[in-house]
Amino acid sequence: MSSVAEQMDSASASAERFIGRIPVRNLWLLMLYASELFRTSGIGKVGLEDSPDDLPDLVAEILAHAVEVRQRRHLSLGYQSRDAVINRVRGRINVLTTERHQLLARGLVACRFDELTIDTPRNRFVRAALESVSKIVRRKDIAHRCRSLANGMKAMGVSGEAPTRTQMSTDRFGRNDADDRFMIAAAKLAFDLALPMEAFGTNTLPLPDREATWVRRLFERAVGGFYDVVLRLHGWQVKCGKTMAWQIEQKTARIDKILPTMRTDIVLDHPSLGRRIVIDTKFTSIVTSGWYREETLRSGYVYQIYAYLRSQVGLGDTLADCASGLLLHPAIGQAVDETAVIQGHSIRFATVDLTASTADIRSQLLRLCEPIKPVTTGS
Repeated sequence: MSSVAEQMDSASASAERFIGRIPVRNLWLLMLYASELFRTSGIGKVGLEDSPDDLPDLVAEILAHAVEVRQRRHLSLGYQSRDAVINRVRGRINVLTTERHQLLARGLVACRFDELTIDTPRNRFVRAALESVSKIVRRKDIAHRCRSLANGMKAMGVSGEAPTRTQMSTDRFGRNDADDRFMIAAAKLAFDLALPMEAFGTNTLPLPDREATWVRRLFERAVGGFYDVVLRLHGWQVKCGKTMAWQIEQKTARIDKILPTMRTDIVLDHPSLGRRIVIDTKFTSIVTSGWYREETLRSGYVYQIYAYLRSQVGLGDTLADCASGLLLHPAIGQAVDETAVIQGHSIRFATVDLTASTADIRSQLLRLCEPIKPVTTGS
């Protein structure tokens, strides 16, 4: 009975965690959708999203299993540059150090060489992810398993300082690194899930600027990741960060340097259905107060989605000629879904309620890809 009560109390505490007014469990859901793990090895099809409160435990289990598999096959090794004074030539001789300290007279030489080591940035990142996720999981056995694996990696020699996410972004995987790729994807998501706990609170204040910028980028990547996994099963092609060209007929010498680039957040194509949806995600209220009316769409955003659609007409791309647009905003406890057809292009202005349940968020995202109902005008 006590264990059941503890689980209920833990679930209740998790449900009350907020960043700004967004429940932490829904931030975890966005992180899952935005992660490489969601796209890797069919993870996006096994229902991880069904229990966002349990997501840290599930991801920790996946990470721990991936590490155990790699340990059984031996963790990947890498070369690390090292400077040392040794009694034989290895690699390159450091002539300046050798002469300055008169090492040759003592039968020594200063060298710089590459040494094969297990203490690679990749392994250090995984070890740190295990330590990080062990602090936020609810199940004690998983927390213990992660800590034991992290300590085991230290004992094996993975003891250096963990690299940052920026440093890890330069890591490149070869054809034989499939297992490492999966392990690193799980480690990155494990790190991300721990981030909201740094700002844990039960307040309902607006997001500070730093968190707002972070969540805005997260929202964009989450929407793209969700559609990439789910819609590809139904014949859609998903492109994130696609650059569009202006139809320029004549130009002056410096216009290329100052003309802004059109870069869309997400483009969904379904060639067999003849459909294209250009999606632009924002992280502001979908409406604002106007000069002459209580609420109005933000004009700059409307002009932007209009430019994305109309600038591509007449280029010989049939999908572009009849493309529709979707201006997508997150919302807190409200729903907006309005449509207008402007010069033959359906443009939808909609929100996704980030306080809703997982199932509701998923259904909202899927509904926005359905054909837009015909717009009727009043008599």
